[in-house]
Amino acid sequence: MKFVSELIPATLLRRYKRFLADVEMPDGTTTTVHVANPGAMTGLQSTGARVWLSKSPNAARKLPYSWELIEADFGGGTELVGVNTAHPNTIAAEALAAAAIPGLAGYDIVRREVKYGKASRVDFLLEHADRPPCYVEVKNVHLMRQQGLAEFPDSVTARGSRHLDELATIAATGARAVMLYVIQIGSATSLRFARDIDPAYGQAFDRARAAGVEALAHTCRIGMDGITLAHPVPILP
Repeated sequence: MKFVSELIPATLLRRYKRFLADVEMPDGTTTTVHVANPGAMTGLQSTGARVWLSKSPNAARKLPYSWELIEADFGGGTELVGVNTAHPNTIAAEALAAAAIPGLAGYDIVRREVKYGKASRVDFLLEHADRPPCYVEVKNVHLMRQQGLAEFPDSVTARGSRHLDELATIAATGARAVMLYVIQIGSATSLRFARDIDPAYGQAFDRARAAGVEALAHTCRIGMDGITLAHPVPILP
C-alpha cells in the first residue's frame, strides 16, 4: 500500500475528539490534522512525538493532512508505527492478491464488503469452485505495552465482539471463518488479547475459536513510501 503523497514530518502537540490532532509543521506553524483512528492509541499520542503526515489530493477537503505514522520506542529503539486504521484492509487486499498469506491462498475470487450474518459486512469473501467459501475479517493492531508483544484491542469494541460471534455462526455452516490481525508494528513477535481492557472481546474470541473460527496475525513492513504485510506471528492465549 502506497501513501497518497510524500510524507511530511511534524511534531505532535495533542490529539483530541478522537479524530483530530494539532501538530507543529516544519515551518513552525500549527495545524489540525485528521486522525483515522477511533481507538485509545495508548502510548502513541505523546506530546512532542515526531509524526508523519500525508496530504490529500482533494483540494476541497476541510483537513488536508492525515496522520499516518509515529516514531515510537517500545524498548528496542525508535521505529515507525502505523496509526491509520483505514489502511489494514488495503494492506490485506494487496497481500491476498499476491497470495502472500499462505493460509488464505488458492482462491479464485476475492470479494470485498459482502453482507453476512445478521447485520454485518465481511471484509473479504474468498471463493473457489472446489472449496468452501472463506469469510475473512480484518482488525488493525497498534497497541504494545511490552516490548515485542502486540495487543488487541486498545479500547472496548462491542463491534469487534459482534464480528467474532458472526464468524462463529458462519463456521457452524461448514464455511471457513478467519480473523486476520494486521499489526502495524514491525517489531512485534507475538499477539495477545488485552483482556484487561476489554474482557468481553477476549471471551468472544474464546467462543469463536471453540466454534472453529481461525485466527492469523501478521506484522507489517513500514516505510516512508508505504506499508505492506510481513511475516506471521503467533497468537498467545
